[in-house]
Amino acid sequence: MKTQITACSSLSKLACLFLLLFLQISIANAERIKDLSSVEGMRDNQLIGYGLVVGLDGSGDSVGQVSYTAQSLKNMLSQLGIVIPPGVKPQPKNVAAVMLHATLPAFIKKGQKIDVTASSVGNAKSLRGGTLLMSPLKGIDGQVYAVAQGDLLVGGLGVEGSDGSKITINVPSVGRIPKGAIVERAVVNSLGRPNTLTLNLFSADFTTASRMADAINKQFGEGVARAIDPISIEVKAPQAEADKIAFVSMIENITLDPGTASARVIINSRTGTVVISSAVRVSPAAVSHGNLVVTIREDKNVSQPAPFSRAGTTKVVADSKIDIVNENNRMFMFEPGVDLNDIVRAVNQVGAAPGDLVAILQALKQAGALHAELVVI
Repeated sequence: MKTQITACSSLSKLACLFLLLFLQISIANAERIKDLSSVEGMRDNQLIGYGLVVGLDGSGDSVGQVSYTAQSLKNMLSQLGIVIPPGVKPQPKNVAAVMLHATLPAFIKKGQKIDVTASSVGNAKSLRGGTLLMSPLKGIDGQVYAVAQGDLLVGGLGVEGSDGSKITINVPSVGRIPKGAIVERAVVNSLGRPNTLTLNLFSADFTTASRMADAINKQFGEGVARAIDPISIEVKAPQAEADKIAFVSMIENITLDPGTASARVIINSRTGTVVISSAVRVSPAAVSHGNLVVTIREDKNVSQPAPFSRAGTTKVVADSKIDIVNENNRMFMFEPGVDLNDIVRAVNQVGAAPGDLVAILQALKQAGALHAELVVI
């Protein structure tokens, strides 16, 4: 603070304000290396398993349609010393077969706990109030890495009446057990080769990779880091594991200004969501977008014969009415080099809906006026 006050005394107040504002903007745009990349070797592993959820209030699997639930129940009871006579089929309305999946984080140790998600694989209506019995979780190599058990937390709700009417909120056939699995086997992880480690960017970008290598070299000396490709930066590191951990801790807290993302317009055709990046630019173009609205209304009229007439019968006659409205929206014009704010303001002035905005952006792209990648998902 004393240094800033001394510098301000030698400059005019206006110049000092601009200097402080520039420093604040630089700090706000800077991001840490740990927020932009990950160390090669630090990876998660997927686990999967099969189990039984018990204690349901009659909302479990139907034995007539899901036979493997009863078979799994018989196998589990036989392992506990309970033998069901041949030909007897249990009716486990309070039991549901579920598939389990979890993520095994990097460097996790035996005895630690991870979250587990259970999803019904039968026709169970709800897993609310159920308890998962001890179930192994296996990796892609077939080895058991964790064992899951516990009470399920279900965010969904399903209610059904005797007349067949029902209401469902969210998905009641999926539940989660926080810290519901105990790790029984650890996965060996390594931080790169003995003398080097590699940082992988979350998003490939030449500018960000180059700037990250420069930032590391500025901190530790020239030649310590080099960008291999747009996503990987190779860094020289100490050979001892303890020294390498401290070295990674210092690297991941270095800040830099990442490269600006490419200009893109993302369109979700299912939901009508449109996301426009700040780098999108539009060349001079005039746009006029109107909607043709057709409304068809069906009315019912009664046609009957004249009083005391023996001819004809009373009938219900359909009366169709068709209305056509052409909404004439105003034409608007994009000036050269307009940015995101100008695009949004112009579209809002004509009252374009998300579907209309998609049509306008596609037309601008075909006309060569939209300088951005148009991505439809």
